Amino acid sequence: MIKNLLRNVSRHYQDWRYGKVDASAALGKRGEQTAARLLRRKRLQVIAESESDRAGEVDLIAVDGRTIVFVEVKTLASTRPGHPADRVDDAKQQRLTRAALRFLKRHKLLEYRSRFDVVAIWWPAEQPQPTKIVHYENAFEAHGSGQLFS
Repeated sequence: MIKNLLRNVSRHYQDWRYGKVDASAALGKRGEQTAARLLRRKRLQVIAESESDRAGEVDLIAVDGRTIVFVEVKTLASTRPGHPADRVDDAKQQRLTRAALRFLKRHKLLEYRSRFDVVAIWWPAEQPQPTKIVHYENAFEAHGSGQLFS
């Protein structure tokens, strides 16, 4: 089933243009593009970006072996204290869990393992590149009601 999903969804992500960071894009979009490049360097297959429905939005969805990875990307532009990953609070985790569960149900993938990762990016204003990127694998467990394998 994962092979079918990869075959059907990933053509766009195999295009030669995918993986480039658009310098004119908004900060959040540049952060997602940067995170997708990082995941691909780590040998994950990115299969969707900005996947949304009424339950919420997942920034990136990737496959790591036989595990489906739901990735939240947080990009911080200011130099004020704080960690971008701190912005993935309980309410955000619940929305991500609901959106992930709906994705798994829609694609009939409930029997596969899944996890939630967070990519934190520090990208000060007027800088052409981010100054720091941290990938937190298995950053949090599924929250809320419903069944979700993790």
